[in-house]
Amino acid sequence: MQATAFTYDSETRSGSVLLDDGTPVEFGAEAFEAGGLRLLRPGQRVRIEAEPGTAGAGLRITLVTLQTF
Repeated sequence: MQATAFTYDSETRSGSVLLDDGTPVEFGAEAFEAGGLRLLRPGQRVRIEAEPGTAGAGLRITLVTLQTF
């Protein structure tokens, strides 16, 4: 699935993305580290992998990496 980086905190290595429909979804450090990235800038296109969240939380992002063509 593709998304756009929305926020990123380099200290916590977590942030959020915007899905193509504009829905914001947060990701934790473990999802960021799974993608092997060192930095993420708002506005970058990313590829994410996600699974259903717990307790009706929507999606839980498990991987964030750069979108390559």
